[in-house]
Amino acid sequence: MTDHEGDDPQLSLPFGNGDDDDAVKTLKEQADPDSLRGMMAGYFLEYASYVIRDRAIPHLDDGLKPVQCRILHSLHEVDDGKFHKVANIVGHVMKYHPHGDMSIYNALVHLANKEYFIDRQGNFGNILTGDGAAAARYIECRLTPLAREVLFNKEITHFVDSYDGRNKEPVTLPAKVPVLLMQGSEGIAVGMSTRILSHNFGELLQAQVAILRDEPFEILPDFLQGGRMDVSEYEEGMGKVRVRADIEIVDDKTLAVRQLPPTTTTESMMASIQDAAFKGKVKIASVTDYTAEHVEIEIKLPRGIHADTTLPALYAHTNCEVSISCNCLVIYNERPVRMTVGDVLRHNTTKLVEDLRRELELELGKLLDLHHFKTLAQIFIENRIYKAIEECTSMELIVAAIYDGFVPFQKQIQRVITDDDIADLLKIPIRRISLFDIEKNQTELREIEARMAEIRKHLASMTDFAISFLDRLYEKYAADYPRRTTIGELKQVDARKVALKNIKVGHDRKGGFIGTAVKSEEPILCTEYDKILIFKTDGTYRVIPLSEKLYVGPVSLIRKVDKAQVYCLVYRDKKTKMCYAKRFRVDRFIVDREYSCVPKGCKIEKLFDRHGVVVRAEWEATRRTKENWVEVEFDSIPIRGAQARGGRVAVKPITKVTTIKRGSDKLAPDQENSDNE
Repeated sequence: MTDHEGDDPQLSLPFGNGDDDDAVKTLKEQADPDSLRGMMAGYFLEYASYVIRDRAIPHLDDGLKPVQCRILHSLHEVDDGKFHKVANIVGHVMKYHPHGDMSIYNALVHLANKEYFIDRQGNFGNILTGDGAAAARYIECRLTPLAREVLFNKEITHFVDSYDGRNKEPVTLPAKVPVLLMQGSEGIAVGMSTRILSHNFGELLQAQVAILRDEPFEILPDFLQGGRMDVSEYEEGMGKVRVRADIEIVDDKTLAVRQLPPTTTTESMMASIQDAAFKGKVKIASVTDYTAEHVEIEIKLPRGIHADTTLPALYAHTNCEVSISCNCLVIYNERPVRMTVGDVLRHNTTKLVEDLRRELELELGKLLDLHHFKTLAQIFIENRIYKAIEECTSMELIVAAIYDGFVPFQKQIQRVITDDDIADLLKIPIRRISLFDIEKNQTELREIEARMAEIRKHLASMTDFAISFLDRLYEKYAADYPRRTTIGELKQVDARKVALKNIKVGHDRKGGFIGTAVKSEEPILCTEYDKILIFKTDGTYRVIPLSEKLYVGPVSLIRKVDKAQVYCLVYRDKKTKMCYAKRFRVDRFIVDREYSCVPKGCKIEKLFDRHGVVVRAEWEATRRTKENWVEVEFDSIPIRGAQARGGRVAVKPITKVTTIKRGSDKLAPDQENSDNE
């Protein structure tokens, strides 16, 4: 997405066949802010910009939406280490958030269930079962130690006026961890949306260390629900992932769901399984939810159904496998920008180094001030400069006397003395002066000097300091957030192959009807994806979808469509009585379109859908011929197209064709390679 700062919004030309004058008039109306059309266009752009920047899309720097930032800032303001009623926190956030309390409450619960920054007490719902949280007055929360350590520092935070001008709120928090990739984010704005998947905390820190060391890295999603994930199409957060539930085969008749894919709950999972069973896609006896702290959904199978064949069907037809598309859209420099997760992490790492540098520089400045004051205080007390002000009758004389008293000690003072320094010295109480410990003060000065030297060393090598900071965070917190989603290649399940053959298609030979509502002694067992191939006696054929009842007339052969199936055909020319034989496949067709497998003026004599077929063709006997028949072994005939003419059986007109061998459904081993060729 590319925007140009300062550009006017593009005005759309009217559609239709209007003349140029109307188009110019419309453009002028849209450009005029005083016109109704101009006002509506302006209001819409303002609303769209507000939704994009201030509600739906997270900020690149801290990975938070504005309401989340305000919640964490409010928790920090009231933080005393104890739990606070969520209702009180919601009320506190309303000082900064110009929307209702329910939006704040829902955002707080969602943020707390991410487990990183808000410690929970009470019923905050369950992301596994989909149960909602208790009312705000019944639950409590506070900041986690991780949040206190990595999210806040007022001295490097930029504050702006709140919506009503009564308070100051942060634009973004100075986060020292990649919050956006840790928690993930979803949002729908005007004309755009974002979906960033969550990643593992420890792996993100290790990837940041790799960035600082200029080494290659790879980061992959990790979900609180667990599951098994295929990331072959992840494309650094711009593609998609496939995630499956972790399903254990307890025995041949029992399956147990142990982990869920994201975007699902035990309730939605059971509903999808029951729906698939109702539609006949899978067969189950019962499904029961035993979920407590961990997911456990037990699936019992009926007689004749086995766990190893049901498992692929669950992945194909239920929420046991989900595909999640990603779109990493963030706010950067006040604009929505699409980035890869690698670019996001590099930006967060660069910002981490800069924030650490600013904190070190601020600390160094404070230590310099403290060292300066302690030095002045020691000189002031040790050399009894305060005695010189006992006879001074005005503040000007007091200040001048103190300035004069420090003149002999200028070499010990690192910077120029100011009036503020004098004012601070005059605030030292008499009791402190009388009890002043010079050795203790000297020790404190040496400690300050050592810390300043250490800070200067860190500032000279910020990369090493940032790496040590990340390593310390990893050692301290990574064990609390282990990887829950396993990564591996998931073999694609073909829904057609695992579909149940639970649809019976009957054929009424006398009436000429076919369909699922037609009864017959030997129905064709089909899946919902199957189609029926019909060969009529006149040599025409067509493929039809499954239907309840359809008239097809007299037919020579009916079977399910199988593009690999080989058909053996003997047909007769009605005029010459000559017979022809061929083998062919029906592998190309358009549904409900009629084709012909014999030339015009011919009819089917024999048609088989088996291998190893042998037929005998007979002609009229004469005195000169010893034999008046020939056997046709179809396995020796090469496979042709369905519209091919085929080979002539004999040079004489055939009077009778009889079946010698009907063959079998299985292909002989020595014929497999030749047929595939």
